[in-house]
Amino acid sequence: MIRQAQATVRRFLPRGGGFGGKGLALGALVVLGLWGFSGVYRVQPDELGVVMRFGAFDRTAPPGLNYRIPWPVETVTTPRVTRINRVDVGFRGPADAPAVASGRAAAGRDVLAESLMLTGDENIIDIDFAVFWRIRDAGEFLFNTRNPEDTVKSAAESVMREIIGRTPIQAALTEARAQIEQDVRRGTQAIMDQYRAGVEITQVQMQKVDPPAAVVDAFRDVQRANADRERVRNEAESFRNDIIPRARGEAERMVAEAQGFRDGQIARARGEAGRFTAVLGAYSQAQDVTIRRIYLETMEEILKRNNMILVDDRLQGLVPFLPLGPDGTRPAAPGAGRPAAPPPQAVAPMVQQQMRPGVAR
Repeated sequence: MIRQAQATVRRFLPRGGGFGGKGLALGALVVLGLWGFSGVYRVQPDELGVVMRFGAFDRTAPPGLNYRIPWPVETVTTPRVTRINRVDVGFRGPADAPAVASGRAAAGRDVLAESLMLTGDENIIDIDFAVFWRIRDAGEFLFNTRNPEDTVKSAAESVMREIIGRTPIQAALTEARAQIEQDVRRGTQAIMDQYRAGVEITQVQMQKVDPPAAVVDAFRDVQRANADRERVRNEAESFRNDIIPRARGEAERMVAEAQGFRDGQIARARGEAGRFTAVLGAYSQAQDVTIRRIYLETMEEILKRNNMILVDDRLQGLVPFLPLGPDGTRPAAPGAGRPAAPPPQAVAPMVQQQMRPGVAR
């Protein structure tokens, strides 16, 4: 190999086998060309080139072929900025290594020092969650934090403990999980922005939210009791919602009927009063005629409810007839309970007085 290299170099050198000034210049040009060509580099589609000049950040390069001043002037680092990274808090996966986001993690080892937290109502809860993040600014990501992954993990755990410390255990176990995830994502992102870490938190995913294993049975009993309490309360609410409108409707109906009865009685009384006033006016104008008419109408009303026998006073030797029942008592008249009619002996003369020849009553 050495001999082949020497032969290759000799072909470019002048004849005579010596290294003159032109040969040295040509060799220097070749070395300089190779050194300059080494500055060409390629950035993959999922990467971003970070160019450093003498170790200090200078610029970023987009995906594709790019050029830099060759080493030792400029160097390039190409972090993957589109890849979604994952940090597990409270548990470790089977491989115990950082994972790329691909759904929920498989069951792994639980880390109680990270997962046990104190809730707002002074209960202990066991929470495992995963934080998904990506590189937003490659320059800040490489130069502003020593270990970005540990920084994301510590910030997310701190924010989660703060939020759980303000949340009751019942809410954390049931309806508040989605809200907790959003709050943790926003809080962790705020810390990363404050550190200028160049990291974007894309999602926080709660894997497990349970009471501690030592008290899980007792906690489930409490949960069942709370469920029964809610069921009984809902049944009572439904019964109340059914009976109260019905009672209110019945009360409204009774009030409406009472008002209708009142209005009817008032109208009837006013009508009777108007009738009495009209009769009184007619009586004042013709008292004799009115008295006679009232008398005749009253007697007609009384006599039509009684069995009466009208006897002509010109008849002689007529035996009076007295209707008696089997027990020797007089049967009740059809209009019993109303004002008693005058006896026939008192009515007959008055009727006979009103009757005249040629007038039938």
